[in-house]
Amino acid sequence: MNYDIIVIGSGPGGYVTAIRAAQLGFKTAIIEKESLGGICLNWGCIPTKALLKSAQVFHYINHAEDYGLNKVEGSFEFPNVIQRSRGVANKMSKGIEFLMKKNKIDVILGTAKVQKGKKVSVTDKEGKVTEYTGNHIIIATGARSRELPNLPQDGKKVIGYRQALSLPEQPKSMIVVGSGAIGVEFADFYNTMGTKVTVVEFMPNIVPVEDEEISKHLEKSLKKSGIEIMTNASVESVDTSGEGVKATVKTAKGNITLEADILLSAVGIAANIENIGLEEVGIQTDKGRVLVNEWYETSVPGYYAIGDIIPTQALAHVASAEGITCVEKIKGMHVEKIDYGNIPGCTYCHPEVASVGLTEKQAKEKGYEIKVGKFPLSASGKATANGNTDGFIKVIFDAKYGEWLGCHMIGEGVTDMVAEAVVARKLETTGHEIIKSIHPHPTVSEAIMEAAAAAYGEVIHI
Repeated sequence: MNYDIIVIGSGPGGYVTAIRAAQLGFKTAIIEKESLGGICLNWGCIPTKALLKSAQVFHYINHAEDYGLNKVEGSFEFPNVIQRSRGVANKMSKGIEFLMKKNKIDVILGTAKVQKGKKVSVTDKEGKVTEYTGNHIIIATGARSRELPNLPQDGKKVIGYRQALSLPEQPKSMIVVGSGAIGVEFADFYNTMGTKVTVVEFMPNIVPVEDEEISKHLEKSLKKSGIEIMTNASVESVDTSGEGVKATVKTAKGNITLEADILLSAVGIAANIENIGLEEVGIQTDKGRVLVNEWYETSVPGYYAIGDIIPTQALAHVASAEGITCVEKIKGMHVEKIDYGNIPGCTYCHPEVASVGLTEKQAKEKGYEIKVGKFPLSASGKATANGNTDGFIKVIFDAKYGEWLGCHMIGEGVTDMVAEAVVARKLETTGHEIIKSIHPHPTVSEAIMEAAAAAYGEVIHI
């Protein structure tokens, strides 16, 4: 019952941490109360992408004539689409089980609670409590859908992302509150499948963390696809007493009422830090997050926290990187701190959005003199051949030294392209070095080189 490292939570932060710990020779255990892989794999990142792929295929079928093919009448059974998504998630969860066995990691099923003296108590489904000790305890309990007081979720008419992944039947209409990655992705999926979707966003722009030009372009594209979008608006209350949902929405012109079958609340996440023993151990928190130092150690030595429960970007790849950094530091390796200014963000709607670094507004606010280059995908041969020219690449460089300050993309496949900018920024690559790095033709990735060339007045194809 004694381990070198105990990891609580098996999401992309927890299971990656456990594997790296085992690789480094630590006797490791991982505790999970539900399913291996956590929310991301079972109820988030992976199944949503499966749904979006089904929607994309359905879109292609209904637009076969655009590709010189005979018109096809596309149809589908909604439960089958959901079933495929759940199947993808289940397959990935079984893959995590295999990785645990391969790396000789003990999997402990139950609800964990940290105790003083580097101990963890685990309550299983039958109510039996077992105590474990570990030299180092890493908390990676993740997060859940955040509930607003005026938007209580009943799981039927007012739902969170989890219910949105497993509805028994397709709603004819849906209100989506919040236009971050979760809200926009579900809005895109349901709209493509034929649901009438209205998005309500409190901020002036949708996907508000993105560069403003990207946000405006995405809004235009989603509206063109049939999604109604309301910005500078907020849902004040909901009435679920009738057949569907009536939402009172506050706008600049006054209150209006929206009606739909279902309302999806996508207003962010809340960290899972309640009832896990933090207060009893004396682990400090602030504003719903666990406080840690630069190596993820909490206020109590021997206890660590990573992922969505600490005040860093709530992204799967961030949680994984934090866990690896944490255990490598425990091992005594020479470890670099994570550069949180070089974290890529991706939204998998259609068109996709991907970005890293500073927006144009942020760069100007920081006092940089900048060079900005843009290249439209309508000028890309590969994008034209693909039949998906909606979008553009935008790059921002420091005019003085050529430092790549930011990269912002919108278009098909850009979530697979943004890694070039991440690596280049890590290596302190300049704009001219991107221009002189020969990109393969024909590919959409050429647009990155062309955008860099546009920033320096050397663009060829526009």
